[in-house]
Amino acid sequence: MNVDSPVHRMAAEVKVAAALGFVVAVVATPREAVWAFVAFAALVAIAVRCSALPAAVLARRLSVEVPFVLFALLLPFVGTGPRTEVAGVSVSVAGCWAAWAIVAKATLGAAVGVVLSWSTAVPDLLGGLERLRVPRALTAIAGFMVRYLDLVADELRRLQVARVSRGDDPRWFWQGRAVATTAGTMFVRTFERGERVQQAMLARGFTGSMPDTALDTSTARWWPAMLWPAAAWVVAAAALGGVGR
Repeated sequence: MNVDSPVHRMAAEVKVAAALGFVVAVVATPREAVWAFVAFAALVAIAVRCSALPAAVLARRLSVEVPFVLFALLLPFVGTGPRTEVAGVSVSVAGCWAAWAIVAKATLGAAVGVVLSWSTAVPDLLGGLERLRVPRALTAIAGFMVRYLDLVADELRRLQVARVSRGDDPRWFWQGRAVATTAGTMFVRTFERGERVQQAMLARGFTGSMPDTALDTSTARWWPAMLWPAAAWVVAAAALGGVGR
């Protein structure tokens, strides 16, 4: 789906730097400053609005943090220290604060990641990381991973179809031997495919480093995007000052 928004038109390295600055500000904010997290949520809502990100897409992609939320919900019951009662249930005060911090910070960070992935194509994102001087070996590995992810997933589907077509359809834990065998076969095939790809690259003159794909972005406008993490750092500084008093 082609979407055009002010955030989509920004340079990838600018968006990565802004997202990183915002997340660091969120992490540095004391968990007791509840008002600061409300302000952070408002800044995220502005980013969502400016990127034309549908609420349904945001909610669906935020589902990745459900395991962390479930873990956080256990902390008030297993935490130590002073306890209080909530609706007749005894809970740990420290556990409640820890659960709040995990849910709030994880949700804000995940939402920023969703906005970044929504507004930036993978090749542009990798190019932006290179322009931010991320080691080229890391960006090359990430690029290969993205390129071959669909291919590996398709290979796994073929292995599953082959297993089921031979009458094996495990539904219980003690029937998992075939699944484990499939996983082992998948690892071997993926490793062999990686070796074939490397040999093909060497045959075409690969010398150990990817070509330079970082374009000249000296005209990229940084300051409009940097206002967003700067506002987050103002909130974080105010929260840290309030806790210090």
